[in-house]
Amino acid sequence: MILNLDKNFKPLDDEEIQFESFTFSGGEPHIKVNSDFDMSKSVTITHRLNSFNDLGLLCLAVDALQRMEAKLGTLIIPYFPSARQDRVMIKGEPLSVKVYADIINSLKFKKVIVFDAHSEVTPAVLNNCNHVTNHIFIEKVVQEIGSSVSLISPDGGALKKIYKVSEFWGGIEVVECSKVRDVKTGKLTGFTVYADNLHGKDCLIVDDICDGGGTFIGLAEELKNKNAGKLYLVVSHGIFSKGFEALKCFERIFTTDSFKNMENNCLTQIKLGDGLLS
Repeated sequence: MILNLDKNFKPLDDEEIQFESFTFSGGEPHIKVNSDFDMSKSVTITHRLNSFNDLGLLCLAVDALQRMEAKLGTLIIPYFPSARQDRVMIKGEPLSVKVYADIINSLKFKKVIVFDAHSEVTPAVLNNCNHVTNHIFIEKVVQEIGSSVSLISPDGGALKKIYKVSEFWGGIEVVECSKVRDVKTGKLTGFTVYADNLHGKDCLIVDDICDGGGTFIGLAEELKNKNAGKLYLVVSHGIFSKGFEALKCFERIFTTDSFKNMENNCLTQIKLGDGLLS
């Protein structure tokens, strides 16, 4: 049995539990779960946690199921909230990823599936975590591009994961890059591509999250300065908070439906239900 708390996100094909959800005038989320389902079967919950209200709805759904004595099994939350806030940079900041993890841990799921976590911190603080890599996702992207590409690591934080992608594919060339971020302001400078000449080779920038896109826009300019061919961008979790206009330097952008459903002429969105969570 499956409870899809976001009715526009259904990564598994199984019998669904029906429910109604709404928000009270005071801002509190609420849910009423239909009890007409087979209580002998374990319940899987899927959700996209993009806010504390989403987390609140999850907590309320779990409580409702427990009060019906339903069997709680797996939680699927492919985009883990605050995964980027995985260390305290300056005094006065919270360790946000652990705040979310502690709440989810208290719900006592037997397994929690997360897709392409930002760093190793998320699986470390999340109990019973099943961390699914981006390897199959990148495989589908490369097949769709249909040409030989170099994998571009946008910064040091992405290096370990991108070399694992390269290894999965039998040793695709990796080009390392870097940038400088002011931790107080978030401003990005100093984009560097560690290659003398890319000789017209098509390039695929691989990362876990695209928010405003500043990293990829700055990097695209430097790649072109090193004679890159066509530029492609693939991100597991597409937020795109500033839209797509500034990202027109890319031949194509690829993402999943982990964060939200979206459409754009430059975008290909691959559903997690298409084998990416296996």
